[in-house]
Amino acid sequence: MKSMRWIMKSMVLSLFALVVLAFGPVGCGGGGAKLQSESYSTTLGQELKDLKDAYEKGIITEKQYETTKEKLIEQRTEK
Repeated sequence: MKSMRWIMKSMVLSLFALVVLAFGPVGCGGGGAKLQSESYSTTLGQELKDLKDAYEKGIITEKQYETTKEKLIEQRTEK
């Protein structure tokens, strides 16, 4: 039962990450103004782990995995 909860949590987090990446940040940003600080509820490492888990379980394709991984790294390491 505990592992099933973990699997569901991983799937939800992975899907959330994919949706966020697909639609990008939305809202009023002052006409393209870039926010100076962003806060994340998860670490980059955790998101990458969840993404890899989704790929290994067949939830996403290899292409989706690679593309999303690159976007995550790019977003989190931008300065």
